[in-house]
Amino acid sequence: MALVRGLIGHVTCCSRLFSTTAPTAAIYRMTRLRVVDNSSLGEESVRRGKPPRVIHVYKKNSIGKVGDQVLVAIMGQKKKGLIVGHKMAGPRMTPKFDSNNLILLEDSGNPTGTRIKVPVPSLLRKKAADQSKVLAIASRFI
Repeated sequence: MALVRGLIGHVTCCSRLFSTTAPTAAIYRMTRLRVVDNSSLGEESVRRGKPPRVIHVYKKNSIGKVGDQVLVAIMGQKKKGLIVGHKMAGPRMTPKFDSNNLILLEDSGNPTGTRIKVPVPSLLRKKAADQSKVLAIASRFI
């Protein structure tokens, strides 16, 4: 049994030690993601229960948000991906998702799948120059 000092200063007993760090929903290295397109590689990783993990975020501060590209390790391969939803609360009028969503991309920037299974934030329309083909296969927008 461990003794833990409470907020008021009282000592309370608890049966386990626990972490006091706040949970984060940001996307950075080793974050597990959910593939939301219908690519064969993404569906195979879901079947096997091995979600892709982020290797690198292509940003200066290394924290990924909606519309950022990442390099992921999926089923023993390295693939590029596009973040289309994350748990972290963003600025006003941006949707917050229940999971960190990803679309797999080829090296040329084209999406690997032909359909996207979840709604895509309309925030991506502002970045339409890079992701025009992703917007073309998206059926729903938030």
